[in-house]
Amino acid sequence: MTGSLAGRVALVTGGGRGVGRGISMALAADGATVAINYRRDLEAAAETVAAIEAAGGKAQAYAASVDDYEQNAEMVSAIEADHGPIGILVNNAGIASRGQSVEQTDPAELQRVVATHAFGPHYLSKLVIPKMRTLDRGDIVMISSVATRSLSGFGAPYNMGKTAMEALAYTLAKEERANGIRVNIVAPGLVDTDMGQRLMNALQGVEDLRALDQSMPWGRVCQPDDVANVVKFLVSDANSYLTGERLYCDGGGQDMSRSNS
Repeated sequence: MTGSLAGRVALVTGGGRGVGRGISMALAADGATVAINYRRDLEAAAETVAAIEAAGGKAQAYAASVDDYEQNAEMVSAIEADHGPIGILVNNAGIASRGQSVEQTDPAELQRVVATHAFGPHYLSKLVIPKMRTLDRGDIVMISSVATRSLSGFGAPYNMGKTAMEALAYTLAKEERANGIRVNIVAPGLVDTDMGQRLMNALQGVEDLRALDQSMPWGRVCQPDDVANVVKFLVSDANSYLTGERLYCDGGGQDMSRSNS
């Protein structure tokens, strides 16, 4: 498949489902060879690989828990052996908090959530950067959240993890600009995914996210493709001058306090 990303290798963490699947499909459609990371859901990752191949693209699934440095190192080595240096890293893998106050939060939950959102992107950036520096261009994109803007109560682990992820992005952007690597952040609001559905079910008892369409900007809940299109722009030649930036993908502001349910 030809396209503006032809010849580039992309690693998308959590790339088999939800926003990650949308990003994987979009990058492959633009010509990238996509390494789809998954932790446990091999079936979803395999389905995404099959969909990309059916459309004429190239993809392969790789297992690793992003909070485990050794697993990440093995995955990156395997990808480089199979396809060459990784030129696009999308740190998308994420897990939600359980909605507890700070006083009620299990320390194990805090460690797991922060490690997934902050340690994982740090590990993977460290692992891919040496060979990424040898390429004509490199891109690292952090999939964060509007949660870092509101920092609402009852979600400290998630807020802390995403905020640390953004701090990493701003730091990396300064460190790697001279090496031709752009580092940017995409911060979605509520997205129509399994994770988004679980969130709104827990907060409002909403059983179908599309019931919120009329209370959302543009008359619909944000879709994975909306986020994927922002990522695709950031890693493309159309983005020649943006690094160290955070782009919100929330329709100009979502009001999740209202619903039609």
